[in-house]
Amino acid sequence: MDPWQMILALGAVFAIWRLILWLLPEPIPALNVDASDVLSVESKQNEENSSFVPGSGSGSQADRVPCYDPATMKYLGSIPVTEPNEVREIVKRAREAQKVWGRSGFNQRRLLLRVLLKYTLEHQELICRVSAKDSGKTMLDATFGEILTTCEKISYLLKEGERVLRPQYRSTGMLMIHKSARVEYHPLGVIGAIVPWNYPFHNIFNPMLAAVFSGNAVVIKVSEHASWSSFFYLRIIQAALKAVGAPADLVHVITGYAETGSALVSSVDKVIFVGSTTVGRKVMETAAKTLTPVTLELGGKDPVIVCEDADLSQVIHMAVRATLQSAGQNCAGAERFYVHESIHDQFVKEIAKIVKSVRVGPPLEKHCDVGAICMPDHAEKLEMLVTDAVQNGAEVVARGTIVSAGFGTGQFFPPTVLINVNHSMRLMQEEIFGPILNIMKFKTDEEAVKLANDSSFGLGSSVFSGSKKRANAIASKLYCGMASINDFGTNYLCQSLPFGGVKESGFGRFAGEEGLRALCVVKAVCEDRIPFVKTSVPKPLQYPVADNAFQFQESLIRMLYGLSWTAKLNGLVDLVKSMSSKKVAGQEHSNGKVE
Repeated sequence: MDPWQMILALGAVFAIWRLILWLLPEPIPALNVDASDVLSVESKQNEENSSFVPGSGSGSQADRVPCYDPATMKYLGSIPVTEPNEVREIVKRAREAQKVWGRSGFNQRRLLLRVLLKYTLEHQELICRVSAKDSGKTMLDATFGEILTTCEKISYLLKEGERVLRPQYRSTGMLMIHKSARVEYHPLGVIGAIVPWNYPFHNIFNPMLAAVFSGNAVVIKVSEHASWSSFFYLRIIQAALKAVGAPADLVHVITGYAETGSALVSSVDKVIFVGSTTVGRKVMETAAKTLTPVTLELGGKDPVIVCEDADLSQVIHMAVRATLQSAGQNCAGAERFYVHESIHDQFVKEIAKIVKSVRVGPPLEKHCDVGAICMPDHAEKLEMLVTDAVQNGAEVVARGTIVSAGFGTGQFFPPTVLINVNHSMRLMQEEIFGPILNIMKFKTDEEAVKLANDSSFGLGSSVFSGSKKRANAIASKLYCGMASINDFGTNYLCQSLPFGGVKESGFGRFAGEEGLRALCVVKAVCEDRIPFVKTSVPKPLQYPVADNAFQFQESLIRMLYGLSWTAKLNGLVDLVKSMSSKKVAGQEHSNGKVE
């Protein structure tokens, strides 16, 4: 066999071996997570309490967080509040765990992600049922908002995370051509995350996955409005940590009110806050005392611009989904629709037809399209905003139907479509966080851009047009953190993209390279590239500097950065002259004078 045949044979054997490894499933530990209490909650509800009034239940409001199903108002139980001194102790334990985990390799970190992904895929229904009980959303909305986005997050980290966190080598420039320069990304330490109630599963897993993969520990404070599910989700994480040999104290979930959150902000190395603008300002105020860096993802008032050449058959269903998913309780939910005047009436007619057929009710009790409003009293606020708009000239053209009869007094609000709205109305300026679809006309693209930018928020946006060039031109003029062309919400599903906004929607980013590296200490490193070549201070620049030090430096700069080879050559000649100057080569110091 000649050498070429041998090489081809070895190559074929190697290719077959790689194919076999690819086809064989990777051995991933299975998790055994106790779900008996969450599975039996229905029977417990009947034993303990048939309905729940916020503020009631076992334990006082101060030391326990009462939990209830917003769709049926049935009592789920109560969770102990994490006191400020307990928060500091938890962060201390997490800090010790992070020292161990920070030295872990990417193989162990990837295994942790695969373990969590396997459990999530095999228990989608269980996870969504628990989320639906705590937040009132439908199973479909839970699958889309909780499972899909979390799996996409894990997939991104598995494919790109190691590359993003590896040292990035940089050009050193002309002056330091003999140097090797790189940027390293090291764990910050303990990340504190304060997350809202609208996506209980994903809001825990989203910051946890990024923090742990980048080598940090994480302490997550969940909302008092969705605390019941958090400890089941924590069990999944703890089981996964144990399965891969990670420190048990690496991830913590805590519950409570403002005092608990304040203690967390002042104890950790970075804070990720997702919530309202009002609370975001308080987080910044507390973080300023310890100079703790923060990422704030706050409110949104996302505009959707629909041009006359848009595909209405696509836009109509996209618009309804963008407004009604999770009962409109989305930070990047569509809250303002600007529709070209030539298609306005047809758009409204089609939207109204769909919304009138929408059924609202307890998603786990019977088939419904839209679930409950999670926060107590928020349905009343939504009705107040609609009433205010109608009193100021708006018109309600469609409302959905609440079908909750016989299932308790749940927190529901019928999907509502309004026209003849304008920017003087509160529902066009304040974040709604509910299933209300507001529609305004526009005549020109310039007017649409002006209306869309007329907001104190700037999170996401969407532009629909038959011309991608036109849609992109409009989107480029919108002052916001994200834009979708002929789509809605895909920015968040694409976990390689940074997520965040401007103005009162906050600052900083999570997700993507920007979000992953934001959880790291960014360290610049420079070292000698060529063996036995060291950086030294040129003689004219050594203290006390020579008389011709300035001429030396000037010649060096002209040699390095001259705009022509002639200029560079002249700089080199002058540099050699300055180096050979007798005042430099033979300088001696006596009584502070150069001789």
